[in-house]
Amino acid sequence: MNRQRLGLLWFLGTLAASLLAMLVPLPELLEPFKPYWPALVLLYWALESGDRVSLGLAFAMGLASDLLSGVLLGEQAIRLCALVFIALRFRSRLRFFTMWQQTLAVLALLVNDRILLTIVRLFAGDPLPPPSWWISPFVGAALWPFLFLLLDDLRMRLRIQ
Repeated sequence: MNRQRLGLLWFLGTLAASLLAMLVPLPELLEPFKPYWPALVLLYWALESGDRVSLGLAFAMGLASDLLSGVLLGEQAIRLCALVFIALRFRSRLRFFTMWQQTLAVLALLVNDRILLTIVRLFAGDPLPPPSWWISPFVGAALWPFLFLLLDDLRMRLRIQ
């Protein structure tokens, strides 16, 4: 198998794995701690391979997330589009941040994602979420260095551009 095909399979495989990780059920007590996996994986690919990630891909991935999770159609699509737009806009700066600075930037992006989700759900008529609902961006930011290093190490071992 050539490197280009292997790279494409690795890219699509990580996106599919993030969608499956999003669907893993957790006990009621641990549900607020569940990170938004598609956003984290799309952020990784937006930073490391900006030519592969586009707003169209983010929208398609968001629609797939909406269909798989059964939420309002377009809810996650608009969230992922906003996240990827900001990540691609500031890609040249974010790539050269140290890991702790990158983690803080990811935290800001994930909190922005939650604010956008709150606005969408308020327009849909849902009540305000409980305070425990805001824990997820912090868990995602705490996992960011490990996810980034894991995906980067595997990408380097497979020698994927």
